[in-house]
Amino acid sequence: MYRENYITSLRMELVAMVEKYLTPVAREYGYSDVPLESTIKWRPMVLILGNYSSGKSTLINEFLGADIQAIGQAPTDDSFTIITHDATVPDTDPVHVTEERDGKFLLHDPEYPFEILKKHGQRFASHFRMKKINSPFLKNLALIDTPGMLDSITERDRGYNYQDVIGDLAQLADLVLVLFDPHKAGTVREAHTSLRETISTRTFEDRVLFVLNRIDECASLSDLLQVYGTLCWNLSQITGRKDIPAIHLTYSTRAAKLPEGGPVGDQIFLYYLENQRKKLRTAVLEAPRYRLDNLATFVETHAERLDHLLEALVCYRKQLRKHNLKYGLIGVLTAAATAAALIFAAPGMGIPFTPADPMGLFAGAGIAVLLFLFWISVPMRFMKSIFHRGRLKKLDNLISLETQTRRDVWQAIRGLVYKYLQKTQGRFSLNHVRHQYAAVHRLYSEGSLEIRKALNELSTIKPENDILPLHGLPDAAGPQSDSNGPDAEPAADAPGTRGDRAREDRQNRTESGPSPRLTFL
Repeated sequence: MYRENYITSLRMELVAMVEKYLTPVAREYGYSDVPLESTIKWRPMVLILGNYSSGKSTLINEFLGADIQAIGQAPTDDSFTIITHDATVPDTDPVHVTEERDGKFLLHDPEYPFEILKKHGQRFASHFRMKKINSPFLKNLALIDTPGMLDSITERDRGYNYQDVIGDLAQLADLVLVLFDPHKAGTVREAHTSLRETISTRTFEDRVLFVLNRIDECASLSDLLQVYGTLCWNLSQITGRKDIPAIHLTYSTRAAKLPEGGPVGDQIFLYYLENQRKKLRTAVLEAPRYRLDNLATFVETHAERLDHLLEALVCYRKQLRKHNLKYGLIGVLTAAATAAALIFAAPGMGIPFTPADPMGLFAGAGIAVLLFLFWISVPMRFMKSIFHRGRLKKLDNLISLETQTRRDVWQAIRGLVYKYLQKTQGRFSLNHVRHQYAAVHRLYSEGSLEIRKALNELSTIKPENDILPLHGLPDAAGPQSDSNGPDAEPAADAPGTRGDRAREDRQNRTESGPSPRLTFL
C-alpha cells in the first residue's frame, strides 16, 4: 500500500496546488472559463478516435468483455460516450450497462470534469452521455467513445464544432488512441484535420497512440504489409514529420470470423501478432500510471504560461508608469514655467500682480494647477493613448523571447495578453499583478522542482502489482488564496481550517508509508 498511498497523496497535493495558485489567476485574466482543477480531479481517461468504420466500438467491447457499444459497417453512433466503472454492482455479475446519464447532467455535475464542454452548446449536450459499466477493466480508468470521422460532412453540419470538442477532450485525456482500419488507412479528411491541427496543439505527442485495427480482415501477411505501408505513408503526410510514429496492430477476437482453433492458413500471421494486442491492452490499462506525469506536466505547463502572461502585464505597467512619470514631470515643469511667465508679464498687461506680491504668487500657483490639470486631462491622456496603441502593436517586446521555449509559451498566451490590455486599456493595479506574479513564478520555478523530486522518489518505491490499482481521485480540499503575499504562511494551515483537515486526511492515508512533501501547501 505504500506506493498507492503515496500516489493518492501526491495527486491531492497537485490538485490543491492548482486550486490555490493557478485557478484564481486563470479565471481573472480569461485564461480559463472554469476552475483548472475541475479538469484533473476525476479518474484517468482514454480518448478513442477514428474513422466511422475503424472499429472503435468493437475494440471497446473487446476491452470490456461485453457488447456495450453498438457496432456496424455504417455509422452507428453519433454521440460522445463516457464509459466508466460502477462500483456499486459486483464484478461477478455479467458485464452490462448499470446506469446511463445524459449530457446536461454531465456538464453540470461538479463531480465530473466536463464543465469545460458547456461552451459547445445544447446540440453538443444532446450528443453527449455517460454509461456506467460493471466491467473490471474500468476500475481504474474511463473510456471516451467518439463519433466516427467522415468525409461527407463538414463540422458545421454536426450542429457543433467537432474539432473543438475533440481538442477539449484530448486535453482532458491521459491517453489518446487514434484508430484506422485496413480499408481507409488514414485517408479521411476529418482524420487529417484532427491529427494535423487539433490533437497536435491540444495534447502532447507521447500521449497519442496510433492503432491499425481490424487486421483480421487482411487476407494475408502480404495484404497486411501493404495496408501498413499505406498507413505509414499517409501518417507521414498528415503529421508532416520525417519520423513515422509507432503503429499498434490489433483486432477483436469477439468480432473476428476465425476458426475455433484460431487463425490458420494465410491468416496464421495473426497468431504471431498476439503480443501486439496484449501490448495495446496493457498501454490502456496503464493510463493511471501516466496520470501523475500528466498532472505534473499540467501544473508546469499552466504555471509557465501564466508566469509569462503576468510577466508581460507587469512589464507593461512598469513601462506605463515610467511613461506617466516622464510626461507628468514635463507637465509640472511646463505648467510652472507658463504660470511664472504669465505673472512676470502681468504688469505689462495692466494686471496689478508682481512676482513679489503674495496675491501674485497665489494667482501663479492657481494658474499652474489649472494648467497641470488641463495637461493630465487632455495632452497626457492623448499621449497615453498613443503609448497604449504602440505597445499593442509591439506586444512581443513586453517579455524576453531569447529561447524557442519562451517563444512557444508566448504564442500560447499572446492573444490573452492582447485581449486583456485592450479590455482594460492598461488600467489595472501593478501591485496586484506583482503579487500574483511572485506567487506563480515561485510555483513555476521552485514548485516544479519539488514535483519532479516527489516523482523521482515515487520511482524508488517498488509497486506491489504489475498494474497498480488506482481509484478515482478524491476532491481536493486545498487551502484558499492568501491575501498576505506569496511568501506568507497560508491561512488554511490554521487549526481547524479546511486546509488543516485536508492535511490530516492525507496524513491518515499515508501513515503506513512514505508521503510526498510539497511545501507550497
